[in-house]
Amino acid sequence: MAYVNKLFQTNFIEYASYVIKDRAIPHLNDGLKPVQRRILQSLFDVDDGKFNKVANVVGHCMQYHPHGDASIYGALVNLANKDMFIDKQGNFGNIYTGDPASAARYIECRLLPLAKEVLYNPEITDFEDSYDGRRKEPITFPAKIPLILIQGAEGIAVGMSTKILPHNFVEVLQAERSFLMDEPFELYPDFPTGGLVDVSEYREGNGKVLSRAKLDTKDPKKITIRELPFGTTTETLIASVEAAARKNKIKIGGITDFTTDKVEIEIKLPRGVHTKDVLDGLYAFTDCEVSLSVNLLVIGPDTKPVVMTIPEIIKYHAGQLINVLKKELKLEEGQLLDKLHARTLERIFIEERIYKAIEQMKSPEAITLAVRDGFTPFMNEIKRDIEEEDIERLLKIPIRRISLYDINKMKKEMDEIKARLKEIRYHLKHLKEYAIATLDGFIGKAAKKMPRRTEIMEIQKVDIRDAAQKNLKIRYNKDTGYLGHEVSSGTIMCEASVYDRVLMIRKDCTYQIIDVPDKLFVGKGLLYCGLTDKETMENTVFSIVYRNKENGYPYIKRCKVTQFILNKVYEMLPEGAQFVRFTTKEDVSIVVDFKQKSLIPTAADGFPLDKYLVKGVKAQGVRIKPKEFSSARFIKTSTLEKKDN
Repeated sequence: MAYVNKLFQTNFIEYASYVIKDRAIPHLNDGLKPVQRRILQSLFDVDDGKFNKVANVVGHCMQYHPHGDASIYGALVNLANKDMFIDKQGNFGNIYTGDPASAARYIECRLLPLAKEVLYNPEITDFEDSYDGRRKEPITFPAKIPLILIQGAEGIAVGMSTKILPHNFVEVLQAERSFLMDEPFELYPDFPTGGLVDVSEYREGNGKVLSRAKLDTKDPKKITIRELPFGTTTETLIASVEAAARKNKIKIGGITDFTTDKVEIEIKLPRGVHTKDVLDGLYAFTDCEVSLSVNLLVIGPDTKPVVMTIPEIIKYHAGQLINVLKKELKLEEGQLLDKLHARTLERIFIEERIYKAIEQMKSPEAITLAVRDGFTPFMNEIKRDIEEEDIERLLKIPIRRISLYDINKMKKEMDEIKARLKEIRYHLKHLKEYAIATLDGFIGKAAKKMPRRTEIMEIQKVDIRDAAQKNLKIRYNKDTGYLGHEVSSGTIMCEASVYDRVLMIRKDCTYQIIDVPDKLFVGKGLLYCGLTDKETMENTVFSIVYRNKENGYPYIKRCKVTQFILNKVYEMLPEGAQFVRFTTKEDVSIVVDFKQKSLIPTAADGFPLDKYLVKGVKAQGVRIKPKEFSSARFIKTSTLEKKDN
């Protein structure tokens, strides 16, 4: 027992933590999973502007990734197909059809400029040792945009999962810009496959959305699918349509896929069926409509999994953008100050001919001292201590460069450095405005290239019971006692769909509600079989004439079935009752033949049904007349009235 406890407390916890943090859940900072981050770092390592074999990139990434190459290849193809950071050459598969990419040795890739603009800056990136300690890999990239929302993510870890839908690049940046300007914003998903989406229950990234295919229904005899719901392909969608047709849920004549770089699936309809008859069925029974539940779970700044909302992520990344820009400006400022210091020393060293003072010196120490002494009168211009590295750099200046030294060119370069330093210091004082300008730059470049693809609209979800075709004929064969839509002969009791339920009343007045049967033995003598939809149940009144066994008097019971438990058998008659007659008709009367007490014949008595109240199933019947009777029957009330007249 102690061993099992130790196993769970150490090994399992370590495994669970590893899967959550280092495999399945993306990080809030850069929106990437570890394998994606390692792929991008590998591309940064080998980047020379030319295409690289994907196999080579995968091999290089193995230096960072402690798992197999197959996972790297799959993640690289998936990342490349998002068309954000990786330029592709060759067959990378098709997101519409689901066709796989070619083998890694046949396809090539390279980084797009956007990757360097928003992710790459090793000077301000925190690194850690790779799994074998031979290399350094980034903990997270200093991302300037909320990639977690733009790319989306999906992953299953131990005890938790994440599903983040992709959003439009421009809209995400506009939302971040609105936050920085203290303006309200709304952000909704945008899918690479287009389609329609209902976001009424999105709940800031932790609810659900309804995604539909975009259908062309101009032709009444043909439906063309132009765009796909998120998460589907033409292959899976066609398979779902064919499966629904096989199960008689929808009627189609044929389906053909003409998809290339655009989706085009043509559904032809059979004779007598039109577009309007099939639409609801397509949405209800096929992948033309899918419901997507979302869960915005990420690895937070404290390296722990946390569920966030879209406004919280936008707020966090607005702060991260300002922080990253500040670090970049500080870094550039330091580099420019170093460069200005070096150019100032170089100018004084050459213009004031300090290099002449070292001609007679015979030791390194004397040369260094002579250079230092030469700069003493100009320390007000230098404004920084002169280091050993500075002197070494000056002493390495070749004679040719000294002889061709251009004072005006040097002055122009130093003026440009000072102007840039002035800009940087201004931006450091106005970081919020600088961040907004940076976002405007990204938006301006991407506005035309990345339009919204998915149309937002309110979608009325189709109820599968309403959409199902009532094409199953429920037959009852009184000779065999079988009931169902697979019974080949007999009386048709009703027409139903596969989602309907039926109420059947047997000859002993027991009733039961069941799913539509294929072929069920119910006995010889079925009084009633009908649908249990709301309208039918509210409008159907069951009228039963029965005999009280104690006194032999006739009783009438009128009731409706409103509540039930599926498959449970109920009694419709009270105890001690003997069934006589049954009907569901309304415009009828009960004609009762009472037993004669004398030799004088008596006429049968008629009692209109509408004079008796409709009660619950559990209620007792009403006595018709305190006389014994021999038989009873139902006739039309109008016929009875004519006889009376």
